[in-house]
Amino acid sequence: MIVDCAYYLDGHRSDVGPMSLQEAAARSGQGGFVWLGLFEPDAAELAQVRDSFGLHELAVEDAQNLHMRPKIDSYDKDVQLIILRTARYDDAAEEVEFGEISIFFSPTFVIAVRQGVASELRGARQRLEQRPELLAAGSSSVLWAIMDQVVDGYAPVVTGLDHDIDQIEATVFSGAVAPTERIYSLRNEATDFYRAVHPMLAVSAIVERAAPKKMRPYFRDVRDNLLLIDEEITDQRDLLATVLQANMAVISVEQTKLSLLQNNTIEQLTILATIFLPLTFVTGFFGQNFGWLVRHIDSPGKFIIYGIGGLLLPLLMLYLWLRRRTRATAVPAASGG
Repeated sequence: MIVDCAYYLDGHRSDVGPMSLQEAAARSGQGGFVWLGLFEPDAAELAQVRDSFGLHELAVEDAQNLHMRPKIDSYDKDVQLIILRTARYDDAAEEVEFGEISIFFSPTFVIAVRQGVASELRGARQRLEQRPELLAAGSSSVLWAIMDQVVDGYAPVVTGLDHDIDQIEATVFSGAVAPTERIYSLRNEATDFYRAVHPMLAVSAIVERAAPKKMRPYFRDVRDNLLLIDEEITDQRDLLATVLQANMAVISVEQTKLSLLQNNTIEQLTILATIFLPLTFVTGFFGQNFGWLVRHIDSPGKFIIYGIGGLLLPLLMLYLWLRRRTRATAVPAASGG
């Protein structure tokens, strides 16, 4: 879809509304330049643009594919294909959305092919049209306006990621366990963002060297902002790696506490089972109604001696055995310390 198409001469737009592709292509060699903006065009529309402006078929094919990294390629003598990755932070979903802008750049035309919702350029055109002194520098001013818009869009993404990382960091370093999946998700977003920003440094350096002398300070400013963002993303990735390690340590501590609690519970259950084992045996033995037991346990005194005594004696023996075992375990531990 064609968003806008205009011809610029001496720093001013020649028509108020968008012009047709045929008219734009015819006027592109008349001293000024054409700025054509497309949003997610189909193959037929790109083929029409290719035929109108004489673009290389491989360049058009490359513009149809999504790329992970920015790059710059020269297909013809005066035509370059510049790929930029755009980014936008979605506050509602708390995640980064990525897009792409493929720019066919030449002294007589600039064709920007946008992919994804994070690649809006309306503001870049409006700001540049309000600065005729820059438009008068030619098509390089359009390339600067697009790159400046893309780089300015990176700042809110850095701020959004900083906010998310601060929340995760506060959770982890307070001793609580943070969702590991969320940390991995943030790290993946930071890595994708780094891949969108870092290679653009080389692209901006090439563009700055080839730009007219008047435009070089503006491209240098874009590169300086890009360097700052690149450093912040690097710091975010390092911080997320530290947070991930700290979170794993917190998880390990929680698992250790849980294991100790389980061991303590098992120990208590084992003691109870050990206590009731001899009691169960004695009560079971005396409950079998042997003739000797029936004939001789015929008074309360004998019941206390044989019955109650038969229960207390194994308990006493069990107590002495556990006490001896506890002392034997404590002595080596004390000597080892």
